[in-house]
Amino acid sequence: MVMKMRDYGISDPEEIYWFNSCVHRGRPEPLDLHLGMFLPTLLNQATSEQQERFFIPAWNLEIIGTYAQTEIGHGSHIRGLETTATYDLSTQEFVLNSPTVTSVKWWPGGLGKTSNHAIVLAQLYTQGQCRGLHAFIVPIRQMGTHEPLPGVLVGDIGPKFGYDEVDNGYLKLDNVRIPRENMLMKYAKVEPDGTYVKPPSDKLTYGTMVFIRSLIVGESARNLAKASTIAIRYSAVRHQSELKPGEPEPQILDYQTQQYKLFPLLATAYAFHFVGEYMKQTYHRITGDINQGDLSQLPELHALSAGLKAFTTWVANAGIEQCRMACGGHGYSRCSGLPDIYVTFTPTCTYEGENTVMMLQTARFLIKSFTQASAGQLVGGMVSYLNDFSHRRIQPQPVAARPTVVDINDLLCLVEAYKLRAARLVEAAAKNLQTELKCRKSKEDAWNDTSIDLVRASDAHCHYVVVKLFTAKLSEVTDTAVHSVLSTLCLMYALYGISKNTGDFLQAGLLTEPQIFQVNQRVKELLSIIRPNAVALVDAFDFTDTLLASVLGRYDGNVYENMFEWAKKSPLNKTEVHESFHKYLKPMQSKL
Repeated sequence: MVMKMRDYGISDPEEIYWFNSCVHRGRPEPLDLHLGMFLPTLLNQATSEQQERFFIPAWNLEIIGTYAQTEIGHGSHIRGLETTATYDLSTQEFVLNSPTVTSVKWWPGGLGKTSNHAIVLAQLYTQGQCRGLHAFIVPIRQMGTHEPLPGVLVGDIGPKFGYDEVDNGYLKLDNVRIPRENMLMKYAKVEPDGTYVKPPSDKLTYGTMVFIRSLIVGESARNLAKASTIAIRYSAVRHQSELKPGEPEPQILDYQTQQYKLFPLLATAYAFHFVGEYMKQTYHRITGDINQGDLSQLPELHALSAGLKAFTTWVANAGIEQCRMACGGHGYSRCSGLPDIYVTFTPTCTYEGENTVMMLQTARFLIKSFTQASAGQLVGGMVSYLNDFSHRRIQPQPVAARPTVVDINDLLCLVEAYKLRAARLVEAAAKNLQTELKCRKSKEDAWNDTSIDLVRASDAHCHYVVVKLFTAKLSEVTDTAVHSVLSTLCLMYALYGISKNTGDFLQAGLLTEPQIFQVNQRVKELLSIIRPNAVALVDAFDFTDTLLASVLGRYDGNVYENMFEWAKKSPLNKTEVHESFHKYLKPMQSKL
């Protein structure tokens, strides 16, 4: 694979990510962090001299790296990481230590047995002061022999829920010395005399995480699309029970309950696809601005990538399991492909930031933006709707006094309803936070006691962003037939979201009870409209049978014949009589 990347000149981090995913068919493998995090971090945070020293050997796989951030005692709260890097002025070296058992690096992919270097995030100490987290390139194994270097204790963390192909590892450092030049110094620096030069923004250290979170949004779309493809194709093949006595068994896709399980997920997969594209473009645009010295949009990029990573992975993770259950008993078989999709995808809810923590990071940005808007300052980007507070266009009022303006079939009206829902939940969270502070609580206690409201506000904000982006994408579709089908899916996504969050829309006075009834009815009507195109819509994802790796989701629909052939290949079927019969069953029977 690496030789092919050289042949094709693939060096852009995103291209590397896609090529690796294509070659390994979406399955994890030990070089994932080398290709997906180690190389991009060098490109984005190393100086040109450091890139010349480390990137080319890493590109040639002489250096095989991983990204060591998470510790056994600290994950998403990265400011709490305990690994230290202390500058020794006399030797111009950093001395790295894992001072406690909770400071041992834990989980990095490829760390256990594959990598010989690691980018280690550690608390920087220089001139007697802690300067916060910074990244360091640390050799961990001897080049040539691959033996751990002195002071390095490294190994594999053991079996996991999935990811059996990857050697997730631990790393304990005991007075490990590295040259001063091994600190990544594109933004922050330590001069030879120990003087610390601050970065333009502390968030620049987390650039690799933002990059990966942006990609995870697209991964949510792809994995949910895979699961939806399998479940919908199989539901078109499977016949079950009777709708009318004496008539042939119908396809289970004709049952309304099956459609209600699957078609909203199909719409969600399309919605997340467009959001993933938006995140990719936004990341590149803002990264370009950062390289030109403009850091103004970095906070929103950080907040948006954190929130959407959490929002999409939560929904996709639950959706994949819903698809498995919609396939009945056969969905539990590995031949369905669904168990493997689930165990490979489910870690996204906790890696690169545990989802609740991610939502609270987004909430911090929302509260700050709300405070600015309330003070009359204009805020931009996806939170520009909060500017309405300064003009008092969003005001609580009795439901009866509020005119109903939402047309449930008008997507622009629904976008407005989602926007107002988000605004009201952000406002409610901000007010509750202020109430807690007035009770003379500390900022930390007040934040904790408002955290449920803050997560709800972030969730509503992200939901609004998805509906807004899906709706906006329709204006780019020029084919009339395609526009009609995608509009139906977009309407399904928006109305289904309302039906699952009716309390918010009713409480805010955005919809009336009769309208909620209409929403639920309209969702059922949309199921019938989507049904004729359902299989074509999953075929449009264009997953090959090889990539899908599912007997149930085969493109040709020959499920049962191939399921039988798959079962015959079970290792237990290599012999007609298994050795356990002679070893255990026969002796037991002879004694009875």
